[in-house]
Amino acid sequence: MLYTRPLMAPGFARRSLDEFKRLSRIAINLEGLHVPTVPFVLANFTNPDMTSMCKTMCDKEIGGFSEVHLDHVSANEAEPAHARFHGTISTRLPANRPKVQRTGFAAWRTLDRKSTIFGKSLWDIDPYTFLALRVKSDGRKYFVNVQSESIVHTDIHQHRLYAKRSGEWETILIKWNDFVRTNHGAVVEPQSEILRQKVRTIGIGSTDRVPGPFDLGISRIWATNNSEGAVENEGNEIDFG
Repeated sequence: MLYTRPLMAPGFARRSLDEFKRLSRIAINLEGLHVPTVPFVLANFTNPDMTSMCKTMCDKEIGGFSEVHLDHVSANEAEPAHARFHGTISTRLPANRPKVQRTGFAAWRTLDRKSTIFGKSLWDIDPYTFLALRVKSDGRKYFVNVQSESIVHTDIHQHRLYAKRSGEWETILIKWNDFVRTNHGAVVEPQSEILRQKVRTIGIGSTDRVPGPFDLGISRIWATNNSEGAVENEGNEIDFG
């Protein structure tokens, strides 16, 4: 039997082995038969490589003037290692693109995960009730964005990131069922829930369109059944390589 070069690539083999281990762990522990107590880590920015597994977006792609960055910040005595989502929002319109009538946004999301021998790599968060985020907000308005294998490829499920303590680290819980289906920033009808067994990416966007700097720290993002929102130290981390 002849194997193609992509199939034999070390990264493909490693991802396939990791996925086999994950599926085996689920089968051995009978995780599908009870409510999981171990968190499922979706993005761990204490890992300095995590920011390279994400992409940033802003209105500069359509001629706007906003700036966006996602940088790793090492741990210190005051705070944990994290990603710093920062930049500047501008609502200035490009003079040479009359069709562009709205600017003033910036966002980041995880990259689509690469395939394994089992097929397309997707997150199955169906056994979990909450999405948890460990963040430090600057008080601006942000939305959490989730992409799944929707019938409409450009659909995004969104929920406001309600931070209560500006400038302090806190854990925010969002029920998966509370996300709202949108497309190009507008609410879509009929509404439908996230395809929770087929989640592709997760990210955060700045959408208040208030000109000026923004700065949001993100340490970890995970799925959980812990309604207390405690930061758990173990979990199933995902390889994006």
